[in-house]
Amino acid sequence: MVKFLTGLRHKTTDMKKIILGILILGIMGTTYAQQQVTDNIRKVSTKGKAEKEVTPDIIYLSVSLREYYLDGNTKKKVTIETLEKQLFDAAMANGIKKEDFTIQNIWSYNNNDAKKKKNSELLQSRQYRLKVTDLSKLNSLFDDVDAKGLQNTSINEYDYSGKKELEKQLKTEAVNDAKSNATILAAAAGDKVGKVLIINDNTSFNFANYAPSVRAMSFKSADAMGGAPEQESLDIDIKPIKIYMEIDAIFELL
Repeated sequence: MVKFLTGLRHKTTDMKKIILGILILGIMGTTYAQQQVTDNIRKVSTKGKAEKEVTPDIIYLSVSLREYYLDGNTKKKVTIETLEKQLFDAAMANGIKKEDFTIQNIWSYNNNDAKKKKNSELLQSRQYRLKVTDLSKLNSLFDDVDAKGLQNTSINEYDYSGKKELEKQLKTEAVNDAKSNATILAAAAGDKVGKVLIINDNTSFNFANYAPSVRAMSFKSADAMGGAPEQESLDIDIKPIKIYMEIDAIFELL
């Protein structure tokens, strides 16, 4: 009985393998047949392009804070926690969400004056990433943050809230442009364009590809200035970006 059941299991396994093999061969045969049909169809290949200029309405700020000593007194330090709270409170007050306020990097450094003293304490620096969606409040974002603790600030990425709709619009326009180009080519040969056979999207639709150069939003450190830093005005003149979409398409010729 045991031998019978064992043999039955082996036969069942073999049967499954045979069925699977038949299915694979069937799929391969169908694919090959479809390829042969496609290869035998008269067709025209063309490209389609579309573009639109939009102004980013979301920016990502990189902000670096650093501890410092008041008047060079190593016993009176403005801590990174104090500076971080100032920046966090300012961010919340200006409409930045808590989840859009993140720490990117942490490091330590030696103060120039402290290097001359024994047992000098390392000071901390932290880099933050802030997602700003209300650009009208950008200029007031750093009003309540200690300027001496601001090491530098820059825009390092753009984004656009309507990018999903924009992507759909541009892809549609690119396909229509490809069909229009195919129609022109077909007409020149005395033919007409039929259905589309293949469409390849060649565009990586990502606003990160349009990252700006570091914008002029820096704050000179107290060490570099020999005292109170000179705070520069924020440059929020965000230029429009031209977004491109390109596809390859193959149409049937009638």
